[in-house]
Amino acid sequence: MLVAVIKYNAGNIRSVQIALDRLNVDSVVTDDPIQIKSADKVIFPGVGEASTAMNYLKQRKLDKLIVSLKQPVLGICLGLQLMCAHTDEGNTACLNIFNNEVRRFPEKDKVPHMGWNSINGLKGPLFDGVAEGSYVYFVHSFAADMSRDQIAQTDYIVQFASALQKDNFHALQFHPEKSGEVGQKILRNFLKISV
Repeated sequence: MLVAVIKYNAGNIRSVQIALDRLNVDSVVTDDPIQIKSADKVIFPGVGEASTAMNYLKQRKLDKLIVSLKQPVLGICLGLQLMCAHTDEGNTACLNIFNNEVRRFPEKDKVPHMGWNSINGLKGPLFDGVAEGSYVYFVHSFAADMSRDQIAQTDYIVQFASALQKDNFHALQFHPEKSGEVGQKILRNFLKISV
């Protein structure tokens, strides 16, 4: 199995690769459309600023490529936000895979949401064997609103969708690669998903 980790103008890609190494999975960090299309699974991670990241994707036509992918795709953190319809960050139109708005948390003194928090309302294959109320690691100032595509939710100032799924697209607001055994289990579950 080969996992393509999409390379774009965002940080945190190396820690995803290290997590895949721990699971003995071959991965390549790439922005090459042919490599991405031919991979068994695709991970779209990222830490960064939404409008800058979307500009980078558009310049390389990765925005059109990502929405056309047929294999399982996993967005992480900024990856989830960019898979939504729109984000308040830089008033940015995103990939519109999920029809969610991404909004800044309303209280400035408690932002970013950084550290461990629980996930609830777990649904779907990503969370097979993951206990309701499990704790995972978050670092973010913007969050997707609740929607029919949510497969997990978290409460921090407001309730928000901490995981989304539609067709072959899966996305996590938290960082599975920094979430210990629970995160490893979720990554393992993703790697087992077939379309």
